Amino acid sequence: MTRVGLGYDVHRFATGRPLVLGGINIPWSQGLDGHSDADVLTHAVMDALLGAAGLGDIGVHFPPSDEQWRDARSLDLLVIVRDLLPAGWTIENIDATILAEVPKIGPYREAMRAALAGALAIAPERVNIKATTNERMGFVGRGEGIAALASAALKPFGEE
Repeated sequence: MTRVGLGYDVHRFATGRPLVLGGINIPWSQGLDGHSDADVLTHAVMDALLGAAGLGDIGVHFPPSDEQWRDARSLDLLVIVRDLLPAGWTIENIDATILAEVPKIGPYREAMRAALAGALAIAPERVNIKATTNERMGFVGRGEGIAALASAALKPFGEE
């Protein structure tokens, strides 16, 4: 039996912060506003994994009201989520989509796959990252922020 979870996250752009997506610093004039490093891609992946495991969401485990998570590196939080997954289950795959008008994601895609896979202790081939624009519609289309969606599939260890 495979278990599937979905994740979504969104953050608005903010000046004076680095832009981090999938654990990778991307050269850009603005970063994303948030309590941690505001890595929307990694946050969506965490929520997808927590959902598949039936463990709530990142707000339950890393509430923004808790100062210990201020400016936390999301890849470090992803390792904590990985370690929360139930014994006997393995990550089958992660599929994620970044919604952003800017910057271009393509040049950083493979580095993001490798960073997420490394934090999850899985092969990069099990992590897929796509990017799309919002065709200049809505807050993403107006360049006000970035959103990300992710799905995660867990399967019992050893099951084909």
